[in-house]
Amino acid sequence: MSALISPEDLRDRLDDVVLVDVQYHLGAIGRGREDYERAHLPGAHHVDLDAELSGVPGPAGRHPMPTAHAVQEALRRCGVDEDSAVVVYDQGACTAAARAWWVFSYFGLGYVRVLDGGLAGWTRVGGPVTTEVPPPGAGTFEAKAGGMPLLDADGAAEVARLGVLLDARSLERWAGETEPIDRVAGHIPGAVSAPTIDNMGADGRFLAHRELRRRFTALGVEPGVPVGTYCGSGVTAAHQALALHEIGIEAPVYVGSWSEWITDPRRPVATGRTP
Repeated sequence: MSALISPEDLRDRLDDVVLVDVQYHLGAIGRGREDYERAHLPGAHHVDLDAELSGVPGPAGRHPMPTAHAVQEALRRCGVDEDSAVVVYDQGACTAAARAWWVFSYFGLGYVRVLDGGLAGWTRVGGPVTTEVPPPGAGTFEAKAGGMPLLDADGAAEVARLGVLLDARSLERWAGETEPIDRVAGHIPGAVSAPTIDNMGADGRFLAHRELRRRFTALGVEPGVPVGTYCGSGVTAAHQALALHEIGIEAPVYVGSWSEWITDPRRPVATGRTP
């Protein structure tokens, strides 16, 4: 079943879903909340990616797994119960929204969809926005870990050796030609460059299923071949996992990703554009 919902379909379901705004800007703490306060879907609550969809940065990476308690409290504040239908969205790229989809699913939320095209796609079809902030909800959702497959560093290295480990960062970061965030440039040996921007069409929405399947097949993803995703810190890796989900492949995410990999100097680093 698709984890995406189109703006057109959402317009007909606004009264039936809980809306979660996860507008976010990498490295700009608080700016996502500021964007939310300027414009968001009616009734939407804001959830902070750094504070509520991630743990404390450190040896486990820049955006390690959050605690079950943090996720539970965030969803309860949004008014989420066990049987709630939740729709998450960000500005439009769906990277933060995909992280929310993945984290909420990992902690047992049964129905969570990503607004395809995000806030930009919503306004493009005439969807209403507001500055009114709803009061905190009183949801009863109970977070339980284990709803999505995970990779640790050793598991990611094994997938890279035996199957296809997809690196969701830009080609230049994968190749080690530039590294604007982390202290070491390069990639996990054997990982394949698969920038998440290539999951999206010119209209800002995910590619059609046949196009996504063609893209991942060209990258070596085939039935029976182990596949996993990683990125800089586990955000765009979730976007990659969402794209794979859309074609029926449930790929585990290496949440620590490159920012955790490089904390151990014994782990090898590859650079360059050739395997």
